[in-house]
Amino acid sequence: MLKFVTTPRATPAKRPADARTGDFHEIYAEFIDAKASEQAARCSQCGVPFCQTHCPLHNNIPDWLRMTAEGRLQEAYELSQATNSMPEICGRICPQDRLCEGNCVIEQSGHGTVTIGSVEKYLTDKAWEEGWVQPLVAGPERGRSVGIVGAGPAGLAAGERLRELGYAVTIYDRHDRAGGLLIYGIPSFKLEKDVVARRTERLAAGGIDFKLNFEVGRDARLAELRERHDSVLVATGVYKPRDLEVPGVGAHGVVPALDYLIASNREGLGDEVPDFASGRLNAAGKHVVVVGGGDTAMDCVRTAVRQAAASVTCLYRRDRANMPGSAREVAHAEEEGVVFEWLAAPRAVRDEAMAAAGVRAARMRLGPPDASGRQAPEEIPGADFDLKAEMVIKALGFDPEPMPEELAVTRWGTLKADFRTQMTSIPGVFAAGDIVRGASLVVWAIRDGRDAAEAMHTHMSAALDDGADALIAAE
Repeated sequence: MLKFVTTPRATPAKRPADARTGDFHEIYAEFIDAKASEQAARCSQCGVPFCQTHCPLHNNIPDWLRMTAEGRLQEAYELSQATNSMPEICGRICPQDRLCEGNCVIEQSGHGTVTIGSVEKYLTDKAWEEGWVQPLVAGPERGRSVGIVGAGPAGLAAGERLRELGYAVTIYDRHDRAGGLLIYGIPSFKLEKDVVARRTERLAAGGIDFKLNFEVGRDARLAELRERHDSVLVATGVYKPRDLEVPGVGAHGVVPALDYLIASNREGLGDEVPDFASGRLNAAGKHVVVVGGGDTAMDCVRTAVRQAAASVTCLYRRDRANMPGSAREVAHAEEEGVVFEWLAAPRAVRDEAMAAAGVRAARMRLGPPDASGRQAPEEIPGADFDLKAEMVIKALGFDPEPMPEELAVTRWGTLKADFRTQMTSIPGVFAAGDIVRGASLVVWAIRDGRDAAEAMHTHMSAALDDGADALIAAE
């Protein structure tokens, strides 16, 4: 250990931009065993590991780095998965530059962070190859069932833990594949879909029942699910796109980010996608402008490049230092030919015969801080400019869809849930993930799902104990 003073930081080899933009495969090669051990050996084994503190799952990062450096790979994998339901997925898509790696002590000292995410991905991929990933084994059957609405990361993480505790678990989802945004929202160049599929297949083989193409409110009411199960978890995520409020936004060619990404992912999975085939959700040959500065915007610009767009421009109203997306994703996009217009916001979509033809944008500057302390952008008078655009993608974030009336919601539309028990306003109905905290990271959804599973277990165990006490008293 402690080799950070002599061994420089190194990531797995990255495919050249001109090669990777021709397909949707992941852009990084695999770590070889020796390189993974070498990079893990750079860990300083901090007494107070900030990497672990700033990981939402509080993964025991220093210990599994040490085991990797010592060649104890199976032990390292087992420790990494003890706190994380999907370590190979987090290793691929977590913004480590803002979480574990961004808080690495040796990074603060100028030696370059340990490549934590790459080692985490390497360990779990190695575990799948070597057969170290064990089947999901249910605990002793408790004779109680749980319904989970939403097969995204929060729902999957909760379902796995509840099955391990011995509950019968049914996961309901509106889509035809389990995985939520892991399947349909995140492009394959960041997360190939067989990586998600093997996780959901493991859960199904372990006895979790997936009810797909099932929408609450259409196929069953929430009250019916509550009658069918001893507890219900709502983990639906947030899918309602925020709109772009400028003239011309109704023109043909102005599309929501998630519609665009779902169409691309479905086409990659081999589905028939009429809107993709017709060109409505296909950027091929078009000048594309993406409005937004988060990770979804980065997914859109990089997808458009791979679809052979004529040009791809990202408009963001603040500067690079204040954008919410991962700096690593921005760097990838720039390498791939995306043009960033910082401090720029759309004023109108120009159309010709009701079809998008361009974007009139305003130059911005950062004014005084707002109530949160963040500098508020303001227009610079007389500094408008025009961009050519046959496709304009709205990547402005997401809000919750309408919830059943019996569930209490916040003023933002997210579900109200007790922060200690994660129970909603309906006894026995819990909530986890983005539907509670708003649009956030996959790693937070996994954390929330695992926490919800423990809260549901506590609730159902207490109810069982109360029933037993009542039975004894009656006798």
